[in-house]
Formats: sequence, structure tokens, C-alpha cells
Amino acid sequence: GAYFWRPLEFISFPPIFSRGIYFHQLLFACLQLEYQYLEMSAESDKILAQLQSVGAEFREKQPGAREQLIKLSRALISSLELPSEAIQRIGWAEPARAAHCRIAVDLKIPEHLKESGTAGISAQALAAKVGADDVLIARTMRHLAAMNIVAENGVDTYVATGLSNALTDPKYRDGIVYTYVKTSSMLRVICQRSLRRYDVAGPSFRALPEYLKKTSYALPTELTNGPFQHARKTDLPFFAWLDQNPPYLEKFNNYMSAYRAGKPSWLDPGFYPIQERLLNGFELAYSDVLLVDVGGGLGHDLRELKEKHPNLPGRLVLQDRPEVISSLDSTGETVFEPTSHDFFTEQPVKNARTYYLHSVLHDWGDDDCIKILQQLKPAMKAGYSRLLINELVVPGQNAPWSVTSMDQLVFVLGAMKERTEADWKSILERAGFQNIQIHSFAMGSEVIIEAELA
Repeated sequence: GAYFWRPLEFISFPPIFSRGIYFHQLLFACLQLEYQYLEMSAESDKILAQLQSVGAEFREKQPGAREQLIKLSRALISSLELPSEAIQRIGWAEPARAAHCRIAVDLKIPEHLKESGTAGISAQALAAKVGADDVLIARTMRHLAAMNIVAENGVDTYVATGLSNALTDPKYRDGIVYTYVKTSSMLRVICQRSLRRYDVAGPSFRALPEYLKKTSYALPTELTNGPFQHARKTDLPFFAWLDQNPPYLEKFNNYMSAYRAGKPSWLDPGFYPIQERLLNGFELAYSDVLLVDVGGGLGHDLRELKEKHPNLPGRLVLQDRPEVISSLDSTGETVFEPTSHDFFTEQPVKNARTYYLHSVLHDWGDDDCIKILQQLKPAMKAGYSRLLINELVVPGQNAPWSVTSMDQLVFVLGAMKERTEADWKSILERAGFQNIQIHSFAMGSEVIIEAELA
């Protein structure tokens, strides 16, 4: 409810003058967006009232009430859903659901769930039964549970639902096989000839069941042998492929602002105590840099930081690959200093108050994450500099679909994974950090992981 009344706080726009948009035009567009959210809130109230009425009809077993409840329930979701959430659901939560339903059918997971009864079965035991990697099965089951295909009754323990039981019946099971869009050799040729038609993530999700059969249901071991490479017939890692396809690199960078629009931000009140943890204690004697945004893309986070704290005491530095930095029009830039930097090399900005990484490490394996973090250590001043990592943390139970679907996206594109709290603490401790704290926000997906030099 509260977010419908203040959507503009969470939207970071790219540089507007470089795109020929006058300020008054942007302001008008923002006001239109705000009115849209207000209308959505009113529409939700209307649907809730209808649901109450139709619910009474359903309890009385009136014909058509069940179908009307389903229709209204879907309308309610559409009225409540942010555009960024809808795109995430359409773009990768639902394709991942379809792919893992096909994988589950191929491995006869519904049959094993049905046999386990009300006691359920652990992901590890299920993996042993079907002969698949236990981490793969845990991730599969986590997403199927988040999408209500199966149910959880404990940490990494799952039970059947009416739908999963239906998939043990050949006439329903065959429906999954028949309707799943397989990435045939002909489709791959079409994808390679017409990227605009099939785009980036879709072919990787379509290829996932076929890819896992090929690997005997083992997880990829390299950035160059995952589902993305299988679908595209390329040896390039995902980001290297993006660099060679500039139109999609631009779309990727633009979408990063839309992905976060309307969602809780680490700069919201009650999320991370920025005044207490960063601004208080800032010392010009050490450095005049307040925050270095490592791998910060187009600077969305730095713009939001400056908007919400216009009187910041120090400089803001944006770092990313040359291909990204060159896409910025930095003429007249006053918010941050854009610089090219490879985060696998030593950090050049010394003694900054904060080194910040947002959605960077989930694109890399554990060993590479440690290398990236260790490149920051020589630049950090012990007892003063702080490391902030803005990432998802996968809960042990009842993970939301927003988290499990992102886990699936980084899997099919980058052969990576989202991490649990224990995973993050292990990486940070191995990299030489201590005093690890996790700051979260109610119902938010992302958290701030704070650490200091050991």
C-alpha cells in the first residue's frame, strides 16, 4: 500500500539531457506514473470488494463462482504488481517454472513426491533417487515451491500438491512434454540469425532441460559451458557476449534501473542506517571519497544516493568496464566521477569510507568472488573503510519467487547462483573480512551485507 503513494522515490533515471528529453517532459511523465499507481490502488480496493462477494457465492457452490474467483484473483495480482515485478515474472519466473516442470517430469519427481506422502522428502534424498546433482535439485524444488507447483514442509523438504500429483497421470504429464518449446537445432539457427526475435534469456530457458540431460543433471563448472552457451552455440561468457552485441548491452544497462523501480532500496528509511554507519565518522583526513560504486553500471545507485542525501560530505566514484563507462554521457556530470576499472585488479581509490558492490558478485563463482574482494583490501583503511554488498540472500525455507527466479536467471545466463546467508559469510571470511552484518527490509528481496577488514 505505502509504495503506491511514493513510487518516484525508488526510480533512478539515466541521464536525461543526453537522450534529448527536456526536464518538464520528464516531470510530466513522472506525474503520469504517479497517477497510474494511485489508480492501481483504487482498482485493487474495487477487486477486493468483488472477491469478498464472489467468495460468498463460491462457498454456496454457485455455478461459475470458481472461475470468477480465479479471474478476479489474477486481476488483483495485476493491479498490485509493479511493472518491474511483472516483467520479472513474465521474463524469467514463468519461463523457469516451465523449464523446471519439464525437468521434474523427465526425472519423475512428481512420482517420488507422491510416494513420500505427508512426511515429504528432502531435496538431497530426492537428488539421490533421480541421480542428479543435489544442489541442482534443491534449486529446482525451491523455484517450483515458490511458484506453487510443489509445497514445502521444512527446510529443503517438499511434499506433493494437487498439481504435482496430477503430473503423475500420463494425460497431464504428456501435456508438459507436448507444450514445452524445445530448443531444436532449427530454432537455434533462427535464434542466431534473428536475435531481435528471440532475444537473450528466452533461448537459455528453452534449452535448459535439453542441456541438463546432456550433462547428466550436473551443474556447469565453467562460465563458458552453461545453458546460455548451449543455446547460443558460443564459447563466450555471457558478459563477453553482451560486449559483442552492443544493442543488448544497452538494453541490459537500461533494464537495471527498471528492475529496481518501485522496490525497497537500501537507502529507504529503516533499511540501512546510512547516517550512523557511513556519514558519521567520515574523515577527510583519510580521503575525500565517501563511496566507490564498484561495477556500478550507469550509476543508478549513486544518483539515488545523491537525491536522498543532497548534502553528502564526500566524492562519489563510479567504476565499471570501459564499454559501460563509454556509454555514459558524462558531460556536465556532477553527481559522480565515472572511471573505467577492472575489479579483478587492485582497487585504485584508496582509503574511501565505503566500497559498494550491487548485484556484482552473484555473476561470479565463489573463488572469483574472493579474488574480487581481495582486490579491495589493499585500498581499505582498517577500522574505517566499510564493505557493502547489495545482493539477494536465499532463505532456507519459503523463498519468494523473486529470489528463486533470479537464481534461475543467473544460472541459465551465467552458470552462477544466488547465495544463502551461510554462503555469503563463508566467502567474506575466506576473503579476509569480519564483523559481518546483514541489514534487510520487510518483504524486500535484496539485503545489505556489511563487513570490515579482519
